Amino acid sequence: MSTPAPSSSSSSDLAASLPDLPALREQYAALQALGLALDLTRGKPSAEQLDLAEPMLALPGEGAHTDASGVDVRNYGGLDGLTGLRQIFGELLDVPVAQLLALGNASLTLMHDAIAYAHLWGVPGSPRPWGREETVKFICPVPGYDRHFSVCEAFGVEMVTVPMTPDGPDAEAVAALVADDPAVKGLWVVPTYANPDGAVVSEAVARRLVSMPTAAPDFRIFWDNAYALHHLTANETKTANVIDLAAQAGNPDRPLMFASTSKVSFAGAGVAFLAGSPANIAWYKRHLAVQSIGPDKINQLRHLLFFGSAEGVRAHMRKHREILAPKFAAVDRVLTERLGDTGVATWTQPQGGYFISLDVVPGTAARVVELAKGAGIALTPAGATFPYGRDPRDANIRLAPSMPPLAEVEQAMDAVATCVLLAAAEAQAA
Repeated sequence: MSTPAPSSSSSSDLAASLPDLPALREQYAALQALGLALDLTRGKPSAEQLDLAEPMLALPGEGAHTDASGVDVRNYGGLDGLTGLRQIFGELLDVPVAQLLALGNASLTLMHDAIAYAHLWGVPGSPRPWGREETVKFICPVPGYDRHFSVCEAFGVEMVTVPMTPDGPDAEAVAALVADDPAVKGLWVVPTYANPDGAVVSEAVARRLVSMPTAAPDFRIFWDNAYALHHLTANETKTANVIDLAAQAGNPDRPLMFASTSKVSFAGAGVAFLAGSPANIAWYKRHLAVQSIGPDKINQLRHLLFFGSAEGVRAHMRKHREILAPKFAAVDRVLTERLGDTGVATWTQPQGGYFISLDVVPGTAARVVELAKGAGIALTPAGATFPYGRDPRDANIRLAPSMPPLAEVEQAMDAVATCVLLAAAEAQAA
């Protein structure tokens, strides 16, 4: 969900809705005098959220070194990860256990390595390694996730954009790009509570993405299911089952699904998961086996014992919701009170995830971030939600209210609202 789209107000209408520029400059000076030091840059769990998993650190306990199947987690081996943990997350992610790997602590590592493997050796169905192609392109829905863009840049992958809609990437725009260009090898998708706008891919869009004809025989959807469990309301949105849909469409190898417990247990010490077709899993394991003799199974056993079941994970995430939901509500409340009638901004009202997408007067996002920095508030750089850091409209800002305490979130958003108003008034006066 998002706030209503701004009307195409004339500059005189906009001026009438804004405080005058000298008054806004006085407000900003008063804001600077407060000496704030607030950070809304990244979607990190708060210490209160991390504390929820603190009992996990006492596990597995003295002498408890094996899982239910008798695997000694202290030793080498077990490239697939612990079966019990894969069973829990197989249920949560709607993936057969045989098609799910439990690996290291970061899904970003798995995404990076999947592209590295593809560049070195290709993927199932590749006519040649991607690194031997003249050009490799990935489709990036925008606004989107900056770390996806960084992975592409690291490998020299050309990024082309399509609009993000409330139902996911613009499927027809994707279809047009993949139909005739064999250089288009991939598509990034955050299917549930997308970063940064909170969009959820509908089943219809997911079905279209896995069934559309592609010029590249080895086209892959990087399905980054980072926020599948991160609900902000009692309505726990269910993610489209992309693995099943792709198999039904006759393209079982198209999706590679990634997920992790980074924002479930410990951000720096979670467990990451990779799911896909049997062919994709065999491909990934074949290359992984050269660089690893197995993941950290002690950490996996901690997670298995702590959660116990899929319902244990769901119950744990409801505790996260109790901490996060008031912060997201505060952002919406403050922005509505300060900006709701001005026509200078719109923002999303996500039902889950970690971010709010704020759109300001085109041409002013970088100025808003600059003003916020001058008042002691760190925001994600303007343009971060677009490839190469370039937002063609200079309008989008990603807000990350998860880490600061609630009172600081409210204070920061009030300050951001002042910066949005001042930047808009400056632009109107120019």
